[in-house]
Amino acid sequence: MTKSLTLIVAGDPAQITGGYVYDARIVAALRARDWQVEVLGLEGAFPEPDAVAAGALETALALQEDGAYVVIDGLAMGGLPEVVAAHAKRLDITALVHHPLADETGLDDAERTRFTISETRALAAVGRIIATSPFTARRLADFDVPATKVAVIEPGVEPAPLAASVADGSDERFQRLLCVATVTPRKGHEVLIEALASLTGRDWQCDCIGGLDRDPAHTERVAESIAAHKLGDRLRLLGERPPERLGEAYHHADLFVLPSHYEGYGMVVTEALARGLPVITTTGGALAHTLPAGAGIAVPPGNVAALRDALQQWLDDSELRARLRRGAREARGRQYDWQAAGDAFAAALSQRPLGEPDDAGTPP
Repeated sequence: MTKSLTLIVAGDPAQITGGYVYDARIVAALRARDWQVEVLGLEGAFPEPDAVAAGALETALALQEDGAYVVIDGLAMGGLPEVVAAHAKRLDITALVHHPLADETGLDDAERTRFTISETRALAAVGRIIATSPFTARRLADFDVPATKVAVIEPGVEPAPLAASVADGSDERFQRLLCVATVTPRKGHEVLIEALASLTGRDWQCDCIGGLDRDPAHTERVAESIAAHKLGDRLRLLGERPPERLGEAYHHADLFVLPSHYEGYGMVVTEALARGLPVITTTGGALAHTLPAGAGIAVPPGNVAALRDALQQWLDDSELRARLRRGAREARGRQYDWQAAGDAFAAALSQRPLGEPDDAGTPP
């Protein structure tokens, strides 16, 4: 029997960020198993919703038949608990949480408190939650979510050929660094700039691929920092790239770098490892668990000196580079694909809700 599902996301579903890519890959995997999946992108402002956003979610849920499977991405539902609660008892609603909204970098105390209260209420309104990492699942305990209500479905990975530097075993002194991350405060580009600014005596080029329009003011500050350190010809902000161009960037890289302050999983790390690329990243959030031991170097988030030292080791030590390449290739062999992730997602949806929705109209 064919099953049907509606996935609701904030904004354009075709956005190329980790959360949206996860959603798209899961949808493709479900469709490959004959699920009928409709994806709805909501208009309006998120994660702090305006009236347009509230109306869009209300309309999307009102159109669903009683008992329908509905998955709402956390970015779309965290700020609208009343709308979710109004439909939770007649629909089978699953919250898909990549990371709590309150964990975003750059929030002040009032914003963080507001997100925590709102998301706690929204999560209380649904009977099932899917988290994309064990770290995020544990983090949800701070939002009064019982562990029995949460299923963990980690991202899969798209099989990819080995990067050229890994496949041919070359170890030229010139090193091509790649960072794939939307330019927002949480991604830590400013830390990477400061770390590389003191390594200009080495031979490297760093390409940063990722959206530049999510936080224009921050993007401007990052660009100004690059210019102030006179790195404009070596550290480039290239914006988003379509999948084929992004694949080319991975293929020609020697090292993947992700300086994030926090990640709910860090899918780009596994995408780099799928090509055998070693990774230098941080221990922020789930990243401490996403990077396998021996496949790279993890440093404390926001620590310029630690990131600089890790990059310097990579640039100066050929034996370290060879050892981490071996570790990355071994990690590559242990990865599982998106169809396996989609099958696990379908299994979670097919179970009875793990917790009964409650009356979430009042703060905890």
